[in-house]
Amino acid sequence: MAHIIVVGNEKGGAGKSTVSMHIASALARQGFRVGTLDLDLRQQSFGRYVRNRKAFMEAEGLDLPSPRYMELPEIDKETLQPGENAYDHRLSAAVAVLEPESDFVLIDCPGSHTRLSQVAHSLADTLVTPLNDSFVDFDLLAHIGADGEKIEGPSVYSEMVWHARQLRAQAGLQPIDWVVLRNRLGAQQMVNKQKMEKALERLSKRIGFRIAPGFSERVIFRELFPRGLTLLDLKDIGVKQLNISNIAARQELRDLMKTLNLPGVEVDF
Repeated sequence: MAHIIVVGNEKGGAGKSTVSMHIASALARQGFRVGTLDLDLRQQSFGRYVRNRKAFMEAEGLDLPSPRYMELPEIDKETLQPGENAYDHRLSAAVAVLEPESDFVLIDCPGSHTRLSQVAHSLADTLVTPLNDSFVDFDLLAHIGADGEKIEGPSVYSEMVWHARQLRAQAGLQPIDWVVLRNRLGAQQMVNKQKMEKALERLSKRIGFRIAPGFSERVIFRELFPRGLTLLDLKDIGVKQLNISNIAARQELRDLMKTLNLPGVEVDF
């Protein structure tokens, strides 16, 4: 069975599509078969990222290691069983196609609470939650006191993950390995940043997730998207000398992949 990676967070703008593309492409570059899905049926940022990559490769005559992307299949509602949800059926059908032909299936979820996102979380062997380094985003995981220190209780997204864990336990599946990724980090060691770090450490022990290093805020990520490229593709497109920022960003990706500790993956880039 393919190992299923779900990248999820109910808040938009956390960098899910960038994280998804870099994980999927890093795995493909190491020779793994990677199938991918984008469950944001309206915006489809990840889907556009993949299509941009395909168009760029065709225009430049390149063959870069890439994941396989699949649209959710349309279904005839007349074929649904009584009480069966159409979105559940579409997602199950897509995973059923990708799983036998993939070592990993990566599912990018929308930045909102949807039925598809709920179901996808229950399928996750590894759940990656990118989180902007602010208490606005932290509020999705837990409510915190005015002092920025006291955790008052879990919030909406944590409750959804808890429900997904319950469903997996009832089905006799392995527990979700939940990794919260601190993303878009600023360079300065501000007091707010230090409070976030301490709050996440306390919360991780309370509700059960691991903390991974994410990507710092860098212009390079905005420049890569229109061409569908990742940090690992720069040398393949003729960039002979990486600048300090790009080298640091590659190291951040390397650290992320090591922290994810995906089965059979040795980080060698």
